[in-house]
Amino acid sequence: MTRNDFSISRKPSNHQRRTAMSKVFSSHAVSVDGYISGRKPDGEHTFGRGLGEASMLFNWYNDGDTPSKVFDGFRLSAPSAQFFDLIADRVGAAVAGRTTYEHSGHWGGDSPHPTAPLILVSHRSAPKLSSKQTLITTGIEDAIAAAKKVAGDKDVALMGGGLLTSALEADLVDEVILHQVPILLGGGHSFFQELPKHVRLRLLEVIAAPGVTHLHYEVIR
Repeated sequence: MTRNDFSISRKPSNHQRRTAMSKVFSSHAVSVDGYISGRKPDGEHTFGRGLGEASMLFNWYNDGDTPSKVFDGFRLSAPSAQFFDLIADRVGAAVAGRTTYEHSGHWGGDSPHPTAPLILVSHRSAPKLSSKQTLITTGIEDAIAAAKKVAGDKDVALMGGGLLTSALEADLVDEVILHQVPILLGGGHSFFQELPKHVRLRLLEVIAAPGVTHLHYEVIR
């Protein structure tokens, strides 16, 4: 066993196995200092892939020789592929905020997940909405409720730091998954935003893989 293959895993309790479905969780790549983007030379923030040093946050999607069974075109290291596909296969609906939606080019009218439809949370209209995307204008609670109906027995994935903050504030999040990349960006767009209360997490799993460490937390209520 090499260092990059090392993992720590805690077996779920009987209660966790019985309630494994219908979870609400967030899964996002972040730097060690908690950023999901970098900064342009002029000091402005950048967002998403292919933007200077911040693109390193996504290199692990294609730095291996194991194809993802869920996302076509992703070739990950073996430990990343196993963990990533287990998480991705859980998703029955995705929920995104307006900022993530806009910066992602509306996902070309599709969804960030290959099989799960998208629920967009926004207080204003979205004229380029497609038939695969549903707009909810009445807040995070209604959006997650709608996503759960769509997801059925599967889970709801949250997209974006602002959305996650709102969902945590409303006590609607069950799990937080961080794909932590060993880089300090030193600034940019922070994933976690200010919360009016503290949120306690329990570490469920740590998967160390080439170029990334997958941290799987449960929200303690």
